[in-house]
Amino acid sequence: MFLHYLDLSWRSFKRTPLVSFLMVLAIAIGIGVTMTSLSVYHMMSADPIPEKSSSLYSVQLQTMDEGRTWWTVDNMPLQLTYQDAVNLNKAKAGGKRVTMVRTGFSVYLDSDKVKPFIGQARLTTPDFFDMFNLSFIYGGVWTEQQEADAAPVVVINKDLNDKLFAGQNPVGKMVYLDDASYEVIGVIDDWDITTKYYDLNNGAFNKTEQLFLPFSLMKARELENWGNTNGWKHEKTNTFNDKLNSEMVWLQFWVELKTPAEKQAYQDFLMAYMQEQQKLGRFNREKLTATLRDVNEWMQYNNVVSEDNEILVGLSFMFLAVCLANILGLLLAKFLRRAPEVGVRRALGASKRLIFFQHIVEVAMLGFLGGIFGIILAQIGLLGVRHSYSYYKSLATMDLSMLLSAPVIAITTCIIAGLYPAWLVCKTNPAIYLKSQ
Repeated sequence: MFLHYLDLSWRSFKRTPLVSFLMVLAIAIGIGVTMTSLSVYHMMSADPIPEKSSSLYSVQLQTMDEGRTWWTVDNMPLQLTYQDAVNLNKAKAGGKRVTMVRTGFSVYLDSDKVKPFIGQARLTTPDFFDMFNLSFIYGGVWTEQQEADAAPVVVINKDLNDKLFAGQNPVGKMVYLDDASYEVIGVIDDWDITTKYYDLNNGAFNKTEQLFLPFSLMKARELENWGNTNGWKHEKTNTFNDKLNSEMVWLQFWVELKTPAEKQAYQDFLMAYMQEQQKLGRFNREKLTATLRDVNEWMQYNNVVSEDNEILVGLSFMFLAVCLANILGLLLAKFLRRAPEVGVRRALGASKRLIFFQHIVEVAMLGFLGGIFGIILAQIGLLGVRHSYSYYKSLATMDLSMLLSAPVIAITTCIIAGLYPAWLVCKTNPAIYLKSQ
C-alpha cells in the first residue's frame, strides 16, 4: 500500500508540476538556510575530543587579593602565573600534566629553496602530545631530560614538514627559528579539531600550531609569548625575570584526571598548594578558590558558542516556518481541488484514515525532495561562509549527522504543515460530489 501511495504521489506531482516545483523549492530554500546556520552551530558546539573530554581539566586559581575582580562570571582568572604553572607541573599530584603557552618564530632553512615565513609555535611540556591524542608520522616527543636541559629540539606538523622537507622523514635535520637552529625530532599527523579548546585566548577556531618546543626554552632563551598577558596590580616588569616572578597570568595548565576520586584528590591538592603559597604572602583572600573544568565545561565557560550564533539558528528556523506557511497555502489549494476525486474514492469504500495517510505520504515525499535539494543549497551556503571567513574553514561543513538531519527535518516539518490540509480533504462528504456527477 505504501508503494501504491508513492506512485499516486508521483502522479500528483506530474499533474501539477508548477505547484509541486514551487513547494519543493520553498522547502529547499528553507532547509538550505536552516542547515547552513545549524551546521556551523553544530560544529562550533561539538565535543572536540569526545574520547577524553571528561578527563581533561583546565586549572584556574584565584590569585588576586581580596576585593579584586575579573571580567569572568565568577571573577576567576582564565590563565595561571608562571610560578604557579611551573610549581603545579613539578608536583607529583594528578595524572599527566601540561604547562604551555603560544609563541612564534621566523622559520627558514639553510637553503634558498624555501623563503622565510612566520610560524605559529607552542612551548609545552612532553605530556602534551599524549594528553591531547596527537599521533606521530616520524620520530616522537622530547624526553623529560631534554625538557629539563632546555634542549633545542622541535616537533613540527605534517603541513610544515611538506613545506620544508617535501614530506620526507626530517628527523635529525635542522630548522632555523629566528636566529637559532633546532633539531627536528618528530612530525605529528594532521590534527583535525574544530575548536582550539586547549587555548581559547587567541580565537577558539584558529588553526593549531605548526611547531612544538620544550617549555623550558622560554626561560632559557627568554622567548616571548604570543597570547594574552593580564595583570591585576601594578608591578615593575623591566626584565624577563620580573615577568616570570610577577602575578601576571599568561600560561595555560591542563591536567588529566580519569576518575571522580582523582579529581577530588587533585582539588584537595590545589587547596593545600594555595594555603602553602598564602603563607609566603600570596593569595591574600579570606576564601581560597581553585576550579577544575573539563573540556566541554571550559568551552561553555569561555562562551565558545556565543548568543549571536544561537540567535542566528533561531532566525533560520523562523525563516523555515515562513516557507512552510507558504507551502500550507499551496497544499490547501492542491488538496481541496482534488475533493471530487476523493469523494468518489470515499464512495467506493476508501476510509478517512487511508485518504489521510495517502496525502501524508505525498507531503512527506515533498519534504524528502526538498530536503535533498536543500542539502545542495546548504553546501553552497557553507562554501560562501568558508570563503567569507577563513577561520570558519573547519566549521562550515556538514558532517554525516547534519546530512541525515536535513531530509528528516524537511519531512517532519512538511508533515506538520500537511496535517491540516490532509485532515480537511479526508472529511470530504462523498454524497455532494456523487450528486454533481
